[in-house]
Amino acid sequence: MGIILDALKEKRVLVSDGGWGSFLVAKGLQPGESPEAWNLQKPDAVRDIARMYADAGADIVLTNSFGGTRYKLEHYGLADQATAINTAAARLSREGAGPDVFVLASMGPTGKILMMGEVSEAELYDAFKEQALALAAGGADAITIETMTALDEAAIALRAVKENTTLPAAVCFTFDMKTADGYRTMMGVSPEQMAQAMLDAGADILGANCSLGSDEMVAVIATLRAAAPETPLLTHPNAGRPVQQDDGSVVYPETPACMAGNVGALIDAGASIIGGCCGTGPEHIQAIRAAVDKAV
Repeated sequence: MGIILDALKEKRVLVSDGGWGSFLVAKGLQPGESPEAWNLQKPDAVRDIARMYADAGADIVLTNSFGGTRYKLEHYGLADQATAINTAAARLSREGAGPDVFVLASMGPTGKILMMGEVSEAELYDAFKEQALALAAGGADAITIETMTALDEAAIALRAVKENTTLPAAVCFTFDMKTADGYRTMMGVSPEQMAQAMLDAGADILGANCSLGSDEMVAVIATLRAAAPETPLLTHPNAGRPVQQDDGSVVYPETPACMAGNVGALIDAGASIIGGCCGTGPEHIQAIRAAVDKAV
């Protein structure tokens, strides 16, 4: 596949995929089991999810590597398999999605907090470098550093990608708190602060994912657009904020039609890539695909 940045210049809006976790669970992932381990243990199941989203009309498919740093994998005794797991993640998404779909490799937070002294900057950098190199070797077209809340960790991850691969890099924060002054991450970071810091660090694409539904995400994307007028913006909203049921289960209230109904507003706010996060599936992506095609 070509360069995703070129496609964004040629085509106003690209459609991304939806959530992965619930489909891994549907295929048999057990509580306490590493989703990323399935890249080695059950590759057909992982490949099928990428294929499912490509068939739903996604231009972009992510990878099963969100928790793929050695710090996340060590919880399962898999730290020494980080390279193999991430290489397989990118390869499986490529095989499942096919040659005409972009593979956007996922890198999530490590769970370590620099300011608490749990890890050093050098150690974080090395972990993200290991993951980025493996994802690039597996055939990813670009990398998304996603669901971030802290500027320091995100900047280190971004530097590891830019200094060790030639891949374009997106950085997405999750803004889960609404304040009188706008949305913030759990670490208190505003969209404006995130945009400036990540652009200074070399991000090619900015965005927001998780936590918020598609209606709330409109305001975040508009704020990012004002802060970064020329930068492509990615949004992966949840299917609404999760609602816990009496039996302890969680449901996401936004239907495919509901999310599709907010596509026009997301585009008007400045979104260049629209997909989904928690609670979304192929039906949501099909609906978003149709809405994007109609809008552009």
